[in-house]
Amino acid sequence: MSGIDWWNVRRMAAMLLLCMIGLGGRAFAQSTKPNLITDQPGASLLLPYFEVNLDDFNGPTTLLSITNTSATAVLAHLVVWSDMSVHTLDFDVYLTGYDVWRVNLANMLINGWPGLPTASAGQDPSDIISPKGPLSQDINFASCQSFLPLPTIPAFQLLTTQQALTGNPAPGFGLDKNGKPLCAGFPHGDRIARGYITIDTVNSCSVEAPGDTNPVPYFPGIATNQNVLIGDAFYVNRRTNQAYAQNLVSLPADATNPLLNTPGDYTFYGRYTGTVPTAGWTAADNRLPTSTTFAARYIQPGSIQGSQYFNQGSSMIVWRDSKVDQPPFTCGTLPTWFPLGQEGITIFNEREQVVEPPTCHFSPCPIEPGSIPFPIETQKVKVGTADFISPFLNGWAFLDLNFAVAEPPATKGLNDDAAMQNWVITLFDNGGAVPYEIGTRAFQLDSATAANHFVPTP
Repeated sequence: MSGIDWWNVRRMAAMLLLCMIGLGGRAFAQSTKPNLITDQPGASLLLPYFEVNLDDFNGPTTLLSITNTSATAVLAHLVVWSDMSVHTLDFDVYLTGYDVWRVNLANMLINGWPGLPTASAGQDPSDIISPKGPLSQDINFASCQSFLPLPTIPAFQLLTTQQALTGNPAPGFGLDKNGKPLCAGFPHGDRIARGYITIDTVNSCSVEAPGDTNPVPYFPGIATNQNVLIGDAFYVNRRTNQAYAQNLVSLPADATNPLLNTPGDYTFYGRYTGTVPTAGWTAADNRLPTSTTFAARYIQPGSIQGSQYFNQGSSMIVWRDSKVDQPPFTCGTLPTWFPLGQEGITIFNEREQVVEPPTCHFSPCPIEPGSIPFPIETQKVKVGTADFISPFLNGWAFLDLNFAVAEPPATKGLNDDAAMQNWVITLFDNGGAVPYEIGTRAFQLDSATAANHFVPTP
């Protein structure tokens, strides 16, 4: 000990502290994963999964709300997609400055009530339908004259939407070239409506959706880059007295970011920009994509924590981007991109033991138990079942969900055709005497702007 010059040691420590203060604490490691999705106002919002029991208003449902964080009045366009990513319903919502709009999807999909009524100043001159606060702007969108306030969804269109979201023949979609009925969702064999929802700021009322080009392209043309929207979703089941909540996924737009305005780069709505197969993926939407690789914690019932707090175990909600602008398809068949595989999944327990389940790198994937846990564009999958096999009671999963879709036009023009954006939420469920459910976002390990294409292997 006598050989150490403690004076010099203290002096060097003091100098290091001063350097850290001068750097504002930046001596700590900085993030190496830019462009991750965060909770901030966006030009678009994603509800990655919803479910509604069409036969039981008090059963599983999803409560949705969106908020305008600016004083400026805006229009938002809401699109309901099936779990196979077929556009099934869309409509406009007008928001005065600092306004909130909400809807119970059970009310919408069972009773045809499309949420709180809204109308811009031109359709609401008495300021009754969409009242304006003292700090809020209220303006006229002349294009909304024949659209707002919204009526109840017509019975035939409501039936078509219900059928589309449950994987059954949807009468409003017509017939295929051979006279067979068309479907839009995966046939789960129940009356649970499943899908996801996107919401975009727009400059006019219309019946267009991402991918439409008539009379003008949705991107660019109708959608705007106003980063003002936030939102949340409550997943509620009054029959089991359970609920959990999540913020909607916020998708900011930036026309000046070279990662979001360069043709060939991955943007959130990239599959709906350009004209596939000749020139897709133009980045005209300017929206930040989600991530491709995630870390997700899970708990199973047989573990100590599972037995004490989560005796129903864990499920994963996984939204995916097939990279295909999917139209309705012939009932009894499924789109050519189905099922969606992944580059790899590695599962760890709490002692760092590791297992790699069977995986599928290239479509069409073979039907091997556990190899395709997330085959649809949006789904809820129980951990520890044949769909998601895990030999461990507690642990976490490294999910590299990148996947090269085989359908030829799908990635025409995309620089990284194996990249695939996704979103993952883990649910922890207790069904005991005092039931409750907790939902947490999985951790993002990259961004689709620069996909990782990596999974740790045993």
